[in-house]
Amino acid sequence: MSQRRALVGIFVILAALFAVSTAEAEAEEKEYVLTLDHTNFSDTVAKHNFIVVEFYAPWCGHCKRLAPEYEKAASILSSHDPPITLAKVDASDEVNKELSTKYRVQGFPSIKILRDGGNKVQDYKGPREADGIVTYLKKQAGPASTEIKSREDAASLIDEKKIFVAGVFPKFSGVEFEKFITLAEKLRADYDFAHTLDAKHLPRGEPVDKPTLRLLKPFDELFADYQDFDVDAMEKFINEASTPKVTVFDKNPDNYPYIDKFFRSKFAKVLLFVNFSSELDAFKSKYDDIAALYKGKDIGFLLGDVQSSGGVFQYFKVNEDQAPLVLGQTNDGEKYLKPNVEPDHIATWVKDFKDGKLKPFLSSEPIPENNSERVKVVVTDSLEEMVFNSGKNVLLEFYAPWCGHCKQLAPILDEVAISLENDPNVMIAKLDATANDIPKGKFEVKGFPTLYFKSASGNLLQYEGNRTKEDIIDFIQKNRDKTIQSGSATSEEPSSREEL
Repeated sequence: MSQRRALVGIFVILAALFAVSTAEAEAEEKEYVLTLDHTNFSDTVAKHNFIVVEFYAPWCGHCKRLAPEYEKAASILSSHDPPITLAKVDASDEVNKELSTKYRVQGFPSIKILRDGGNKVQDYKGPREADGIVTYLKKQAGPASTEIKSREDAASLIDEKKIFVAGVFPKFSGVEFEKFITLAEKLRADYDFAHTLDAKHLPRGEPVDKPTLRLLKPFDELFADYQDFDVDAMEKFINEASTPKVTVFDKNPDNYPYIDKFFRSKFAKVLLFVNFSSELDAFKSKYDDIAALYKGKDIGFLLGDVQSSGGVFQYFKVNEDQAPLVLGQTNDGEKYLKPNVEPDHIATWVKDFKDGKLKPFLSSEPIPENNSERVKVVVTDSLEEMVFNSGKNVLLEFYAPWCGHCKQLAPILDEVAISLENDPNVMIAKLDATANDIPKGKFEVKGFPTLYFKSASGNLLQYEGNRTKEDIIDFIQKNRDKTIQSGSATSEEPSSREEL
């Protein structure tokens, strides 16, 4: 009997251990990130007052790196009170295309915070690692503005290295307070907000006797007050006051938010690049004075360290050996350049840039000495001669060396060029749009590859057909001018047996 009881006891223990291990295995296998698509997206989002959705592509490297962090964050946030739900949508799947369009997905991964059953959409602007995701989303799920009751509250909320927006009120009611909360809801992804009954709790600024919006910042004047509680006016004030007089571009991560804001802003831009270790003292004070002169005139100023600016140089297609250099960029993207600039020459150059007196700068690769390939290489400096003044029918591809679709199209264009190589009046060509600037007003290149066809008589069309050899050749034949340009004379290309 005792042996039987022992066996039963062992069985109970083993069953319990099995149940525990099974539960643990199930917990490990459980996916906390919801998988959504066009069939369940709307119904799922409608059930949530707050849900986070990642739009991803399975082939995207950034998405693959985010996936385990996103899943870990989802696991942690599932225990939050109330739980915070994270979801994902394969935005590369054609069936989800309408969702991608609706939520303006322009790259991967793209993360959106959806509130009020999807009626309010906010871009996620937080970290991409699990702990940072959790901290950011807990804050976003809470109230848009937090009450400050003491200096201790302020110290725990306010990061001295970041922009902080505080509202000072005699009471937490009334039109001004309501509009402040509306502003906080609108801009909560970009700034931290708090409200208080007494300005003395804040680390900077003077006492006030009426509703006041106080902006705390780590640069220039350390605080700025504003008392017009129109929501649009407050937003404009914050946007302008939170932009440094001169944005510093170096390796200091504290400057990254201001650098990002500078390049995203729509104002005209002036960028000065010098070697901080040897040239900064000679330029900084004079550049600061110039920036102060243009403050409030829709023009932003950036001072960059040459050693930290390789990506910017690549974007603007300039070289480090041109530094110290000053660059200008207008709202429509036109660029202006003065290489090897001296400190005393910057003020005059900026004035001429602002007054529209400078000639735009177009960067170009060198014109190739040998251009014997079937698909001819065009650069900015040869564009007029090879395309517009060639007297030929030219199919021109704008491509990027890293573009997968461009790589797929390359052999097809080679086949087109081979098929038409005996036709002296047709040329197939390509231009690397990452290394050459495209003149404004002639081509509209928003993605790669982009194909344009210029007929011999100058008619310019964008090719948007299928990317097969047959379709491209058919398009060329239908839209070409059947004439051969020879100097100033034009002769008809034989088109019938009698003419032959």
